[in-house]
Amino acid sequence: MGLLGDVRGCDVLELGCGAARWSYALRDDGARPVGLDFSPTRLRQARDSGAPRRAALPLVRANAERLPFRADAFDLVFCDWGAMTFCDPARTVPEVARVLRSGGRFVFSNSSPFRSVAQDRRTDRLSARLQYSYFDLGRLEFRDGEVNFQLTTGRWIALFREHGLAVERLVESRPVEGQRSSYLKPSEERWARSWPIEWIWQLRRD
Repeated sequence: MGLLGDVRGCDVLELGCGAARWSYALRDDGARPVGLDFSPTRLRQARDSGAPRRAALPLVRANAERLPFRADAFDLVFCDWGAMTFCDPARTVPEVARVLRSGGRFVFSNSSPFRSVAQDRRTDRLSARLQYSYFDLGRLEFRDGEVNFQLTTGRWIALFREHGLAVERLVESRPVEGQRSSYLKPSEERWARSWPIEWIWQLRRD
């Protein structure tokens, strides 16, 4: 979608990198990426996936709510679900704004509020009926002990503006008819053709 822009020569932070597949791909495009994750297991996977390559990526084990980097360190911070799903945005967003250079981009995807209010947190199933109050979104606790975070659209925008992040684009994804997703169940695909199951924010630091 071109949301990351031209990454050549850019200092890039992947927030919740997992196996760092995105970071390796961006390095091949000329970026200087750093992968951050809280899970030692996922960071080992990232190291192993980079073993055939000549140069290893810088990989950092840290909490995205307390980034161990100086201010103005990166041209781009991005997150494919990862930390922006499992960490408190009231803490992650200020940290991202701090480490971004002026004019730098913050691009992240996570669950849409539609999904958050229609997904049964006991069974993990999506419903055509609303299950929870939209205005009570925040810390979401699931039966298996998983914790996610989600805000209303207005609260996201207020949080971004408070920390000098301007919204450039909001993409609300929709599966293409006739094409299969590599990660959604068929029932989730059907649901996502009527309501956005995820969204992608493109922001710029003023």
